[in-house]
Amino acid sequence: MINVTNVGLRFADRKLFEDVNIKFTPGNCYGLIGANGAGKSTFLKILSGEIEAQKGDVHVPPGHRLAVLKQDHFEYEEYEVLNTVIMGHERLYEIMQEKDAIYAKPDFSEEDGMKAAELEGEFAEHDGWEAESNAAVLLKGLGIKEDLHTKKMAELTGGQKVKVLLAQALFGNPDILLLDEPTNGLDIKATQWLEEFLINFENTVIVVSHDRHFLNKVCTHIADLDFGKIQIYVGNYDFWYESSQLAQKMAQEQNKKKEEKIKELQNFIARFSANASKSKQATSRKKLLDKISLDDIKPSSRKYPFVGFSPEREIGNDLLRVDNISKTINGEKVLDNVSFIMDKDDKIALVGKNEIAKTTLMKILMGEMEPDSGSYKWGVTTSQAYFPKDNTEYFEGSDLNLVDWLRQYSPEDDSDTFLRGFLGRMLFSGDEVKKKASVLSGGEKVRCMLSKMMLSNANVLILDEPTNHLDLESITALNDGLTKFKGSMIFASHDHQFVDTIANRIIEITDNGLMDKQMTYDEYLANKDIQKELEKMYS
Repeated sequence: MINVTNVGLRFADRKLFEDVNIKFTPGNCYGLIGANGAGKSTFLKILSGEIEAQKGDVHVPPGHRLAVLKQDHFEYEEYEVLNTVIMGHERLYEIMQEKDAIYAKPDFSEEDGMKAAELEGEFAEHDGWEAESNAAVLLKGLGIKEDLHTKKMAELTGGQKVKVLLAQALFGNPDILLLDEPTNGLDIKATQWLEEFLINFENTVIVVSHDRHFLNKVCTHIADLDFGKIQIYVGNYDFWYESSQLAQKMAQEQNKKKEEKIKELQNFIARFSANASKSKQATSRKKLLDKISLDDIKPSSRKYPFVGFSPEREIGNDLLRVDNISKTINGEKVLDNVSFIMDKDDKIALVGKNEIAKTTLMKILMGEMEPDSGSYKWGVTTSQAYFPKDNTEYFEGSDLNLVDWLRQYSPEDDSDTFLRGFLGRMLFSGDEVKKKASVLSGGEKVRCMLSKMMLSNANVLILDEPTNHLDLESITALNDGLTKFKGSMIFASHDHQFVDTIANRIIEITDNGLMDKQMTYDEYLANKDIQKELEKMYS
C-alpha cells in the first residue's frame, strides 16, 4: 500500500495539485491519466521520493520495496545486462557485492566468516539463488536473447536498453511498481508479454501511459489528475472515458428524471462488466463496477479537439497501384520488390519491425523520395494529404502566427474569422492563435498538421505515426475522426487501439516480402498461421 496525505506542489505561480488524499492498495493497477502538463510524471516522482512535495506526506509501509522504471537509458553503460536487471533489487545487489568482496579477501578472518554467514542468510531470504535465472526469464519475455545477457549495456541498441530497464523495474517482485510510459519503444510481442505480467502481478502498480489498449488491458482503476486533484475511479480507461462523457450528458440534461439516469447508468455498467478483460482481474473489477452509484460518476474538465476529414470528391475504383518498388538507404535494402493494389474503402495499416521501411514507402508514394526501381500510380480521382513523421520543415524558422501559417494551406482565400474558428476547434483559443509557428510544442504542431490535412479535403490520407506527441484526449479525437472518414488511407502507428479500430487491411513489411491480409489488427495478431509464417519471413 502507498498512502498519500494532503500532498500539494506548485511550480512558480502554477499549481499542479493540491490536497491530494488517496490510497493505492495491493492487487490493483492504477492508470494515472491527465492532460499534457498536468503533472503525471511529477506525481510519480513524488511517490518515488525523487521529488519532495511542498506539503503533505507519502507513506510507504516499512519493509515495502518500491521499484521505478528508470528514464536514463545511459545510466548503466558499464554494467552487464544481467547485473543491471538484478540492480532493480538494490539490497539484494548490495549483498551480492559485499559477499564477493569478503570471499575475495586473501586474509579471510573469523569475523569475515560470521559476516558472510549473515549475508548468506539475507541473500537466501531475498531469493538470491534464483536471481540470475529470474532476471533471465524477464529478459527473455521482453525479447532480449540469452547471448546479450552477459554483454555491457553500452553494446545494446536503444530499444534493447529500454527493455532491460523495464526488466530491472519488474525484478524481484516489488511491493509497489511505478511505470512511466512503459510501452514506449516496445514491439508488439514485448507489449503483450508486459500486459500479461501486470495482469498477474499481485502487488500495487501505478502506471502512466498514452496507450489506451494497454490501459484497458491492465488497469483495475483510473487515477484521474484533474482540477488539481486526483480522483480514483473503478475500471479501465474506456470505462472512465465513457462514464465521464455520460456524466457530461447527464449534467446537460438536468430535467431528465433521476430514474432514467440510473437506468442508463446500470446499462452502461452492465456493458462494461460484460466486456471486462479475460483475466483474474475481471471478477473483482465487475464486483466493484456493480457498486458504483450515480454520484460516483463525474464530468471531466478535459477538452477534446474536433477532428473531421471531409473528402471533396468521391474516389473511383482505380485508386493506387504499386509495382515492384525497391529502395536502399545507407547500404540497407529497406524495400524489396514491394507490390500491392489499394482498393476503394481500404484503410491500410503498415506494420512491421523496420520503421524506416514504412516511412520510406510513404515518402515514395507522396513523391518525396524516388524508388531505386519499380513504380506506383495514383488514380485520377484521388487527392492525397500527408502527415509525415518528422514535421520540422513546416515549422522551423517560421515567423508566421498560426492563422497565417494555416492560411498557406487553405484551398480558398478563407477569412481570419474562419481560420480562427478552425483553430479554435483544434484547441487554439484566444491569443494562442497569435503564437509563432516556430515555438509550438510537439503536440501543438501535430494539431496544426491535422488542421492542414482537414483543410485539403483530400480523399486519401497518408499518416506516419500521427499519435506521436498527442495526449489521450487528442488521440481519442483523432481516432474517432479517422474511424468516420469516408475515404481511404494508409497509416502507421504504434497505438494498438488506434490500429485495430481504424484498419480493415494489414500490410506487414518484412525482410522477405509482404504479409497482406484483409482483416482487423486483433484478428491478424490472433491468427496463429499468420504469426508462424511471419516468423519464417523474419528469420
